[in-house]
Amino acid sequence: MEPIDRITDNLDWITLILFGSLLLVVIAKKIFYTRFLNFIILPFNNKYIIMYNKKEKLFNWFHILLTVFQIINISLFAFLVWKSYESPTTSASKVTFFVILGYLFLFVFAKLFLQLGNGFIFGSYGTINELLFKKTSYLNYGSLVLFLANILLCFVFINSMPVVLSAFALFLLINIIGWVSVIRIHQKFISSHFFYFILYLCALEIAPLIILGSFLK
Repeated sequence: MEPIDRITDNLDWITLILFGSLLLVVIAKKIFYTRFLNFIILPFNNKYIIMYNKKEKLFNWFHILLTVFQIINISLFAFLVWKSYESPTTSASKVTFFVILGYLFLFVFAKLFLQLGNGFIFGSYGTINELLFKKTSYLNYGSLVLFLANILLCFVFINSMPVVLSAFALFLLINIIGWVSVIRIHQKFISSHFFYFILYLCALEIAPLIILGSFLK
């Protein structure tokens, strides 16, 4: 019998990425245990939003840790989707992931400060801060779904499109619930500043997604 070379992907670095992101959640749970318990039921109960919206909002360690967790897992999910679609002329490598991660970090934080700056200019900083806290909280929760999907795509159902589509659908559903909740709570503010709300959606929500989608395409 002649030996046959078997080429397999080295998943050690992905394992470290997943472990590192999980460590962020463990630290957040350890330090902010009560807050974590309220966060984990977010799509089913608004207690987390009601309790913490007026206190610390965006810039607190619990929120920061989960936002970093979110960015890492969205980046890894995008990388794994790219990898599953790669053709012989393209190659999704470790460098590709870190490029996606770097761009996403810049995109998220540049967008965040533009939104806060927009609120400061138009005299609605407090309300914009609340909107961003609520929206980001649902994004952070949705990233838990992507974390589980990343584990399945790496170690169980490798390059599985049903897993990709199911995870994306759940992530989208969670964030739709978040947007509905935000609009319902702030409907008076939105109706009295409808023009600026539409401008905000077009300039800082829809346009960046179109640009990012065009880049990925």
